[in-house]
Amino acid sequence: MSEHGKRDLVSIEDLSTAEILELFHHADEFRANLHAWSDLCRGAIMATLFFEPSTRTRLSFESSMLRLGGGVITAADEKSTSRAKGESLADTVRVVGGSYADILVVRHPEDGAARVAARYARVPVINGGDGAHEHPTQTLCDLYTLWQEKGRLEGLEVVLCGDLRYSRTIHSFCYALARFGANIVTMPYPGFELPEYVLQRLRRDYGVQAATASVGDLPGLAGSSNAAAYLTASKPHQLALFTKLTKVEVNRIDAIYMTRAQRERHEGQDTSNYPRLTRSTMGAAATKDARVMHPLPRVDEIDYDLDDDPRSIYFRQAELGVPMRMALMAYLLGKIQLRAERPKLLSVMPGLQSGIGLRCRNERCITNNEGVRYLQREFRLIDEVSPLVLSCCYCGREVEARFIGHSQSRIVYRHNAAEARRIKASNRVYFESEEQALAAGFTAHAS
Repeated sequence: MSEHGKRDLVSIEDLSTAEILELFHHADEFRANLHAWSDLCRGAIMATLFFEPSTRTRLSFESSMLRLGGGVITAADEKSTSRAKGESLADTVRVVGGSYADILVVRHPEDGAARVAARYARVPVINGGDGAHEHPTQTLCDLYTLWQEKGRLEGLEVVLCGDLRYSRTIHSFCYALARFGANIVTMPYPGFELPEYVLQRLRRDYGVQAATASVGDLPGLAGSSNAAAYLTASKPHQLALFTKLTKVEVNRIDAIYMTRAQRERHEGQDTSNYPRLTRSTMGAAATKDARVMHPLPRVDEIDYDLDDDPRSIYFRQAELGVPMRMALMAYLLGKIQLRAERPKLLSVMPGLQSGIGLRCRNERCITNNEGVRYLQREFRLIDEVSPLVLSCCYCGREVEARFIGHSQSRIVYRHNAAEARRIKASNRVYFESEEQALAAGFTAHAS
């Protein structure tokens, strides 16, 4: 394990850009001979705790650990675990992440669940997908595949198509592409656009600018192309030029990343005209050198007769998941070292118990589901410019705090009042509205 204490991978942000690139090179070493590493993690045990269905993610993790010489224990059916009896995730990982296993891989239906697992487990935790939040190891595999194919990530033109709202893979991938300086063309199925909170984070953290995109004639994607947007992490000297553009013409595509409709996370939306990649689509001039990617499983959004097209690399994506996850687990278990610097973490601002103060607005967040029994609300201070912006430490959803209360005096002030600025951080209670503060038993300051 790291000399700095255990490392977890809950979000793609838990790895710096330099660390990701270094892991790619380690993955190359593992990939050169998958059978040569059976002594590296001998004696280590990985537990896969999957409370949602999975094929590739779970099996690729288990294959990776076995190839490293370790052992595997698994809970792959939620109905056969103690969760069916009402056991909390926190209690499960405290038990399994003890003498049972040395590293945990967790998949869970609630947003932010992986952060809970990381907080309560004594051993490293890897997020195998938490609700619609993130799927960071899929992102690592996707980036690694694209890096292998194109030799770089900066400046690539990557089209994201289909369900961009409910796909946790897409959200992680967007953040990572922006960090590496790739340009993103979003082509969502109508009603399945990127969530506003993802766009806000792209703008704030990576300086991403947005414009309407024109991608020409792509048969099969016509419905999506009407709502196409171009997202680029512009460099400062490009910003003035870019903001004058009303439409960006995309004449070259490096990759098309298709996603299936995440039917398990939405209720009854019509997907009868969902985009579909066909040989006709890939006959467009812009797609001449494009790679077709998909996190799998596919349903019917990519024709089977595209499988033998050399530009289709979705099965290779799945294959490369093994050496990539081998590298990640070897690192988290302290069997290989990285020279790159860690990411800088934002400060954490603890909330108060008993429902006082801010509440995460994401109804899928674990703090609004099983976490109401035992979790303390916590937020990160993202932006101190009026009004204050905080994000949930579990699912990352942002909320504006327009009022600040004093936990001792029980008086609440507007966030920009002089009295509010004088309250010590340890005594602050944040509220979205005055009504929320009054409902919590606070008294409004007479201005």
